[in-house]
Amino acid sequence: MTAEAGRPIRVLVAEDQSAVRAGLVLILGSAPGIEVAGEASDGEQAVALARELRPDLVLMDIQMPRLDGVSATRQVVAEQLADVLVLTTFDLDEYVFGALRAGASGFLLKNTEARDLIEAVRTVARGEGLIAPAVTRRLIAEFASGAAREPKADPAVLEALTRREREVLSCLGEGLSNADIATRLDMAEATVKTHVSRLLGKLELRSRVQAAVLAQELGV
Repeated sequence: MTAEAGRPIRVLVAEDQSAVRAGLVLILGSAPGIEVAGEASDGEQAVALARELRPDLVLMDIQMPRLDGVSATRQVVAEQLADVLVLTTFDLDEYVFGALRAGASGFLLKNTEARDLIEAVRTVARGEGLIAPAVTRRLIAEFASGAAREPKADPAVLEALTRREREVLSCLGEGLSNADIATRLDMAEATVKTHVSRLLGKLELRSRVQAAVLAQELGV
């Protein structure tokens, strides 16, 4: 859910390490146009507070007690309580992809600079999702190099897409930005945005990050 124009972006911070959580709250609370709506120290509390507070976005740690970040993300997204921005480290690739399949709108590394964290929150709140190309390409590469497994998605879902939409989906799978896709496919950036919106609707996905995961799983 995107934040309404003219009011602060309300963020729920879910992180079990109190020192890390305090740092995130300090960074976000001091940023113009962002308001920390609440804090959660575990996954169950994150879901409960999301239901109670209805924030625009939940900043969700992957590893938390009682209910992990993947399961908490799945519940928050399924109930359409808020968008979810996942906090992670690279040694948790499988968990990250689980959260993105569950509907997370993006992910950040825990060592992200304060300014990038703030911009990420604003990006997701605008409904654009967060898929930093360099990070995404590395994460996808590491995930793909793991043990072979059966795709979790049915290839038949691609039949609803036009040829151009499949090309755009393939680019999303590589972690390309709209500007990068526009250059590669020789089209206007506004046209790319239209294709992304249409393919997300046809595939019933919530974010371009989910589209990237799907593209990787199906080998598009």
